[in-house]
Amino acid sequence: MMIESRAMSSAYVGVVRVLGRVRRAIGWLGDVALPGQCALCGNLSQRLVCRGCDESYWNEPRLRCRTCALPLSATRREFDGAALHCAACLDSPPHFDATLALADYRAPLDTLALDLKFRARFGTAGEFARHLHARFDDSGLPAPDVIAPVPLSDKRLIARGYNQAWAIARPLARRLAVRADALLVRRTIETAPQSKLDLDTRRRNVERAFAVTGDMRGLHIGIVDDVMTSGATLDALARALKRAGARRVTNFVALRTPKD
Repeated sequence: MMIESRAMSSAYVGVVRVLGRVRRAIGWLGDVALPGQCALCGNLSQRLVCRGCDESYWNEPRLRCRTCALPLSATRREFDGAALHCAACLDSPPHFDATLALADYRAPLDTLALDLKFRARFGTAGEFARHLHARFDDSGLPAPDVIAPVPLSDKRLIARGYNQAWAIARPLARRLAVRADALLVRRTIETAPQSKLDLDTRRRNVERAFAVTGDMRGLHIGIVDDVMTSGATLDALARALKRAGARRVTNFVALRTPKD
């Protein structure tokens, strides 16, 4: 029985790897074969996002909560040294310590996340990683010891063939010169899609969905995701990591919905 179980596990890993390679190859061929157009404005560009859109969409004038990355009412010019935290995080702090986000989840930026998640446009993952690294350099936050993606369930990973958060995490870890580990946390429960649930249900939905696989004692963990909505998933992940001994948890998310 043990030999049979190991064989099945090996076969499963092999299937996931093959599907991932196929998806990556399709995404790469699409990027090469399609005309050079900006993914946001459609103008001719040698880059995924043209310089004009790059400057317009990633350089936000307003500030974000340092804990959950929700937009704050003050702009950078209006900031007078007050604490950069939203009222919700001050009243009931989440288990994670900080969140870096590039921009709001809104048109046309949402197309980048959708292209990565459902169309295997892996060039988008590299673009997200590049900007997250730049945002981290400007943040003054301490560097994580290891980078890990928000994990997918086995069923969803096999169906999609890849984890879009891992596609961002790998190039981000290389830029940060830290270790990346796709198996640091496992999703042990097949949960309902968070987008279809209200906030309280989202929290209950993922409350016990994750299991930490290694020794986290004293480590600063960086968790990567493509889109942060309510923060319930990231909070549940951070709680599992803190219970396993993690010293600090910082989220790196590409896009953040402007309201919970």
